[in-house]
Amino acid sequence: MASNVNPTVRRRRLGQELRRLRELKGMTAEEVAERLLVSQSKISRLENGRRSISQRDVRDLCGVYEVEDHRIVDSLMQMAKDSRQQGWWHSFGDIPYSVYIGLETDAASLRVYDPLVVPGLLQTRPYAESLIQGALPEAAAGDIDKRVQVRLRRQERISDQENPLRLWAVLDEAALRRTVGNKQVMIEQLEHLVEMSHVPHVTVQVIPFTMGAHPGVSGQYAILEFPDAADSSVVYIEGVTSDLYLEKANDVQKYSVMYEHLRAQALNADQSREFIADVAKDYATEAMS
Repeated sequence: MASNVNPTVRRRRLGQELRRLRELKGMTAEEVAERLLVSQSKISRLENGRRSISQRDVRDLCGVYEVEDHRIVDSLMQMAKDSRQQGWWHSFGDIPYSVYIGLETDAASLRVYDPLVVPGLLQTRPYAESLIQGALPEAAAGDIDKRVQVRLRRQERISDQENPLRLWAVLDEAALRRTVGNKQVMIEQLEHLVEMSHVPHVTVQVIPFTMGAHPGVSGQYAILEFPDAADSSVVYIEGVTSDLYLEKANDVQKYSVMYEHLRAQALNADQSREFIADVAKDYATEAMS
């Protein structure tokens, strides 16, 4: 198997298949757990791709579901083996949002809304360092550097020549006005944002304060879509101690509709580019005063 297999996506795909087999058998997760003498939460974690799946787990579940086609079993066993490989992010040690990184690495497109800060994929190194230091005041210097390195590595998806990530970012004006680091850091960050907005597969829009209340006031979220039709879209909501992943079609649809409202209410791409440039000029003027 190729070394670029994404273990996160493999786990998710395998989990979906195992759920399908369970439902075809007409069994609940509780019934399966009772048959295998494991907790119901384990079965749920296996099916939602949040837990590593061993080949023994696959063998036991196929036995419960009475899967007789050896080709199906062999295929699932191979997926389980692939899912236990390590992605590039594992070389950085324990990363709290590693599940998200795995999904982002394999996504075809990403729609993100951020009301407070510039999205990670569009951050400069000085901005990222200042932001992480401010957000994690008790973190050691080594941990901050590791997070910055991971963030910069994630940005390579945008410049990937063969498979670039389609990125659409909607920002609230507050993300531009919040001084992260110092004024010079902000000038460089906003200039970088304007530069990135010229990349063909990157769109940046801004919702100005004058727009008032809008559908994004409830907070940040991202919608990931994948090249394989078998992989359903995911809504990602970042938390302090744990993150939320929404995969039900109804949930994804609601957030997608909300995102369309945000895009409609935001300044268009050209207007947003001018707006960001004007805010950068404001920082420059303040820096000279």
